[in-house]
Amino acid sequence: MAVKQKILLVEDDDALAEVLAEQLALHDEFDLTRVDSAADALARAGDGFDLILLDVGLPDQDGRETCKIMRKNNIATPIIMLTGAASEADTVLGLDTGANDYVTKPFRFGILLARMRAQLRSHEQAETAELEIGTYIFRPALKILEPQDGAAKIRLTEKETNILKFLHRASGSPVARDTLLHEVWGYNAQVSTHTLETHIYRLRRKIEADPSDATLLLTLEGGYALAQ
Repeated sequence: MAVKQKILLVEDDDALAEVLAEQLALHDEFDLTRVDSAADALARAGDGFDLILLDVGLPDQDGRETCKIMRKNNIATPIIMLTGAASEADTVLGLDTGANDYVTKPFRFGILLARMRAQLRSHEQAETAELEIGTYIFRPALKILEPQDGAAKIRLTEKETNILKFLHRASGSPVARDTLLHEVWGYNAQVSTHTLETHIYRLRRKIEADPSDATLLLTLEGGYALAQ
């Protein structure tokens, strides 16, 4: 099974939130967390979500102001605003606060789903995307790990980059070897778990202080994981 994309839904309308949760549950690629206030959204925004769905009409703050604060707090996660306002001025105002896209209620779920997938693809491919892995800043698009102590950058192969990307998305949970094989190499019958183990070995030599006693790229029952 593929590693799921973590979605934060910030919506105080219980009925709409329930419908969205039911629809997203039909798609195995998503793992949804819901909060119903700006305060909770700001508290959770840095928890490693892949996408934030942010309602404009929150009870404790205008969602556009919440979005602006998230950007000031260096939250680079893609944000799609959900709003009942349909005017062009409202859309421009929302985008000016740092939102990536703007969807007007009522909307068809298929439209929202397409917008979500587009933002997820775009963010993952963006050269500016930065993920934190241990004491490193991981830049997937550039295939680079940058030590936060200022030491030399570590260059990664495409396969090493994709391995780290899927393990990071799992947020510390073990990812099965078969899952990693399918995600990184595709359904290629000629690729074995030995190929994956060889790449893990080489990756540890690049990122671990002692590759024989890994503290970051862990082997756990059921597969591999990144230490949290």
